[in-house]
Amino acid sequence: MNGLNIYTDGGARGNPGPAAIGVVVKDISGKIIHQFGRTIGETTNNVAEYRAVISALEWIVTRPRPETINFFSDSTLIVNQIKGDWKIKEGHLKPLAARVRQLAGHLSVTYTAIPREQNFQADALVNQALDKC
Repeated sequence: MNGLNIYTDGGARGNPGPAAIGVVVKDISGKIIHQFGRTIGETTNNVAEYRAVISALEWIVTRPRPETINFFSDSTLIVNQIKGDWKIKEGHLKPLAARVRQLAGHLSVTYTAIPREQNFQADALVNQALDKC
C-alpha cells in the first residue's frame, strides 16, 4: 500500500443536533478499500468534521503504515485549522485539533479542501447514518 486518499465529512442536523460522520478510504488508483458512516450523538457540524478526520486516523494507525495519506474535506475551516493556517478560536475545537495532530504525528499527511461536489461519497455516508436516527 503506497498511499491513501481519504475523503471525510461530518454533519449535524440542527447545528447542534443529531450528527454523523462519513469516511471513504481509497488507494492511489481510486479503488475504495474501506468506508464507513456512523452517528456520533448530538453536536455541531464543525465537531463532526473533526471527528470524521479523527476516526479515519484511528483506523489508519491500526493498519500497515502507508507512505502517504491525503485527506480531502469540504470543510475549509477544518482543513485550514488542522494545517495551522487559521487560528482555532472556538475552545472546544482545540482538543480535537490536538488529537488529529497526535494521531498524524509520525505519518506523512496532507489536508486539502475540496468542493462539496467532489466529496459526495463521504457526504452520502453522513446522510445515510442520519436518516437511520
